[in-house]
Amino acid sequence: MAEQQPVLLTPEWPAPRSIKAVMTTRHGGMSKPPYDSLNLGEHVGDDLQSVLENRRLLVSVANLPSMPLWLNQVHGTNVLDCAAAIGSNMADAVTTDRPQQVCVVMTADCLPVLLCNRAGTRVAAVHAGWRGLAEGVIEAALSHFDDSAEQILAWLGPAIGPETFEVGAEVRERFLHDDLRASGAFVAGRPDHWMADIYQLARIRLERAGVGFIGGGDYCTVTDNNRFFSYRRDGVTGRMASLIWIE
Repeated sequence: MAEQQPVLLTPEWPAPRSIKAVMTTRHGGMSKPPYDSLNLGEHVGDDLQSVLENRRLLVSVANLPSMPLWLNQVHGTNVLDCAAAIGSNMADAVTTDRPQQVCVVMTADCLPVLLCNRAGTRVAAVHAGWRGLAEGVIEAALSHFDDSAEQILAWLGPAIGPETFEVGAEVRERFLHDDLRASGAFVAGRPDHWMADIYQLARIRLERAGVGFIGGGDYCTVTDNNRFFSYRRDGVTGRMASLIWIE
């Protein structure tokens, strides 16, 4: 497959000029179907050399100051500090206060959340599937900021949309047990099943924490098959990346 130009999205948020952030789409890489074409995940069965070449292309096109610290994501709440990363990279969020260290999470329906402070001195990337979201992965990432919550900005990247995210009753009960306001993020579907709005569930937690700005949350990875990978839609598929760093 001929080398293409990766197609990137950029958050629309009032981040300071020193903060840089992008999210990949499925376009512009070397991987062959069903990973076509900018698959960035090593763990999904794609040819390893294609994945490594895709990552190299991403570094070049996005003008990344360094290779990102790729995580081994497990739907948990562990937050890895880039500056202190030694050995295992098993985590679902990553943060740094050092310039030119790139934080990244990979998704293909789960919610990517990018965080920064208004001073431009700390950033974080969060992988928020429903399990991690319910267990507090966003709150765990926020705890690494010294700023008041009002000084923190959040951007919700492309994830499964509310019209396609069907969950069982136990998922709804898990969120309602934590906060009754979550009831507004669920619409009844077939018996014992609900359509869930993962964007709204994340907003509830960010608002509860007092985060000053919350943007994004207007995509659906399942229905927009032209731009996004979706595990729920395709099963065997690639992974996109959401990246943030201090220039």
